[in-house]
Amino acid sequence: MAHQGDGDLRRYAVIGERLGEEFEGVHADETVARCVSAARYGAEEVTGAAPPELVERIARRHLEVLATVAAEKRRRARRSSLDNAP
Repeated sequence: MAHQGDGDLRRYAVIGERLGEEFEGVHADETVARCVSAARYGAEEVTGAAPPELVERIARRHLEVLATVAAEKRRRARRSSLDNAP
């Protein structure tokens, strides 16, 4: 059985490919795919629709936030290891 928006599945795949290239070396492809999927379902839940442009914006923002958090964790780990130096 087809669902509303199934015709857009290829467009969502293209979003994943584009964001995968944009965040290459920062996030694994699986992380990008999960963010696109979460953005799609979140948009559908909140607005009742998931236009690909909105999904891409939401997913990109999620990926940016995840990258910022990861960088901060690395920074703190480096600083903490320096504090323990003899």
